[in-house]
Amino acid sequence: MRLATAAACVILFTSLARADDKPNTLTPKEIADGWLLLFDGETTFGWTIDGEAAVKDGWLVVGGTKATTATCNTAVPAETVMVEIKHPGDVPDDKQARLSFDPKSEGAPLKGKGGVGALRDGQLTRAKVTVPAGTTVQLRNFKISPAANTKLFDGKNLDGWKVNAADPKRMASKFEVTKDGELAVKNGPGDLVTEKEFANFVLQFECKTLGDGLNSGFFFRCIPGQYQNGYEAQVQNSYLDNDRTKPKDFGTGAIYRRVASRKVVSNDKEWFTMTVVADGKHIATWVNGYQTVDWTDDRKEDENPRKGYRAAKGPISIQGHDPTTDLLFRNIRGAAW
Repeated sequence: MRLATAAACVILFTSLARADDKPNTLTPKEIADGWLLLFDGETTFGWTIDGEAAVKDGWLVVGGTKATTATCNTAVPAETVMVEIKHPGDVPDDKQARLSFDPKSEGAPLKGKGGVGALRDGQLTRAKVTVPAGTTVQLRNFKISPAANTKLFDGKNLDGWKVNAADPKRMASKFEVTKDGELAVKNGPGDLVTEKEFANFVLQFECKTLGDGLNSGFFFRCIPGQYQNGYEAQVQNSYLDNDRTKPKDFGTGAIYRRVASRKVVSNDKEWFTMTVVADGKHIATWVNGYQTVDWTDDRKEDENPRKGYRAAKGPISIQGHDPTTDLLFRNIRGAAW
C-alpha cells in the first residue's frame, strides 16, 4: 500500500443540495464506495475548535465574536473532498473565511461561494476552516473519498495473507474464498495476517455477519510473530437497552479495550463498510461513513500495544473469534504513508 503521488489541488464549484435531500448523509453507493462524513450534522465530533462553533439546523457554524479555527482531527489521503458552504458575498477581504485541506497552507477564501469541492488525487488531507472575528461561515455535507486503492484481497485467493501459527491451540478458524469472491471466516479462534507490515494507513472493508451478535475484528500494528497482539478495530453489532449509543462489548468501530464506539451503526446479517485510519497516535474509525471513534493514544510509548502506545509497523490481521464465528468480508483495500 503506497500513497499516490501528490498532485495540484483543483477547486470546483457545485450547487447546494436540493431541498428534498437529507443533508449530512451518504447514499448506499457512497457508503459501499467508502465515502466518509467529516461532519455528522449534529455535533462537532472529530473536530478541534479553537474559538466559537455551533451546530444549527444541520449546519456547522464556525466563527462569531472570536477568531476561530476548526480543524478536522483526522488526516487521510483523499481522492475527493466535497463540502457545501454558506458565506456572505459582501464580506470585506479582511473578514474572509478560508478553507484549507493542508493545515500548513492559508487556504482558499470562501467569499460568496455556495458550494465547493476539492480534487486531491491522493494527497494527505486534513480539513481546516479559519474565520476572522466578527463573521461566520456555515458548512454541511462535508465528506471525503479516501484514496484507498490498493487491494489487500483480490477476491480470488489468499495471496498476501497467511494463517497465524504462533499459537497452535488457536488455529481452529477456516479462511476460504467463496465463489462470489468473498472471504469467509468460520469457527475460531484463529487469525489471518498480512505478509506486509504497516504503521500509518487507511484501511477499508465491507463485512457481513451471518448470525446474531457475532464477534470479529481487524488487528493492526501487531507485534510480528505474536498472536493478535495489536490494536483491534472491533466488529460486534449488538447494543444494550435498544439504544445504539450503548454498544455491547465496545461495539462495531471501537478500538477494543481502548475506546468504545459512540454509536452502533451497523446491523447483523447486512453488509456494512468500515474504515480505520491510523496516523501516529491518532486513530479514527467510521462505520457506513459515520465516524464512530476519534481517539489519541496518549499512553507512554511501548513496543507492546497492550501496555502503551505502539508506533512501530506490524501486520494487519482478521480475527476468528470463537466457534460461532461466521462472517464474510470483501473489498478489503487501503493506502499507507
